[in-house]
Amino acid sequence: MSIRTTVTLDEDVLERVKAESRTRGTSFKATINDLLRTALLKPAPAFVRDFPASATHMGVHPFLDYDDVEGLIEYGEGPLHR
Repeated sequence: MSIRTTVTLDEDVLERVKAESRTRGTSFKATINDLLRTALLKPAPAFVRDFPASATHMGVHPFLDYDDVEGLIEYGEGPLHR
């Protein structure tokens, strides 16, 4: 079964499909169908799981002001962190 539809292609895509059609020696319609079929039959990329991480209590340091982001960065990376 075949269904007629209208598709708007970008110029670069149109030129590549035309070139592929000439290379294959097939019609524009056959080339489009084959390219779409090939793209749709490719397996979906594997699901990437999130990196497993768990929180660890590091204790409270009374000399650190946890509201002072700049001070925390300096404590963690040193005074030359910029």
